[in-house]
Amino acid sequence: MIDFKKITLSDKPIIDNCLKNNIFRTCNFCFTNLIAWQAKFKTCFAVVDETLFLRYREENGEYCYFSPIGKMPLKESLALIIKDAEKNGIPLIIKVVGDQMWDCIEHEMPNTFQFSHDRNNDEYLYLSEKLISLKGKKLQRKRNHINRFKAENSDWNYSPLRTVEELQECSAMLNEWEDLNIGKAETSLRYDYIAIKTMLENFHFLQLCGGIIRISGKIVAFTIGERLTGDTFVVHVEKAFGDIQGAYPIINQQFVEHEISADYTYINREEDMGLDYLRKSKMSYYPENLLKARILRLK
Repeated sequence: MIDFKKITLSDKPIIDNCLKNNIFRTCNFCFTNLIAWQAKFKTCFAVVDETLFLRYREENGEYCYFSPIGKMPLKESLALIIKDAEKNGIPLIIKVVGDQMWDCIEHEMPNTFQFSHDRNNDEYLYLSEKLISLKGKKLQRKRNHINRFKAENSDWNYSPLRTVEELQECSAMLNEWEDLNIGKAETSLRYDYIAIKTMLENFHFLQLCGGIIRISGKIVAFTIGERLTGDTFVVHVEKAFGDIQGAYPIINQQFVEHEISADYTYINREEDMGLDYLRKSKMSYYPENLLKARILRLK
């Protein structure tokens, strides 16, 4: 049986060591997401032979695993979680298995698993250059929103998110945003609030990158992300006041232009959680690819 334990902030170095050579663009292979969503998923981990094992619990009580990642041969590591599930008397369920990972698993253990598609956890992958230029007819509306924002707010400015004071301002803005949207948000977005607070309070420890938009000196939008793989940056957070026309499109565009584009080809903007308005928003940027999320079970 694998000796799983709850993830804490102090576990970042050992988990990062397992993820340092990660090539999979799935956002769950990222310490920030694992710790920030701890309140919802109660994620536990173990490291065996420099290989990371992850198990979490859905809100319905169902235990699930992520695919192991690290130095151990995949067939050997998968055998360990099959054995762990058996000893714990739980069904083996491996979630958020993308195309790359599925190909590796099927190659190592052909005809062992069956899968279903979990559309709500598909991740949205964009070309960074397209999020900056917003070229083409399809993205004309995004350009229009940004142009209107600039026309209506001559005193706006963008800057990187860096100082403790700026982080505190973002936290205050998040509280204000929450007050404005209270009663409207789905349960999943209550955990989203906790996750964002965790990132803001531990921003420098987690080695995150962020950006802010101000109007007349007040923060009206902010975003947070970090390196995911050698060619992919993941955006964890994007918050703006919805009544300010163009605030969301401009923080999106400015952040990629100033903080990301020089180093990363792709931007992972994570999943839509099955929320219609999030799906509509993410699809409106016409992703380069949807990273398909599979749920694996033993045949």
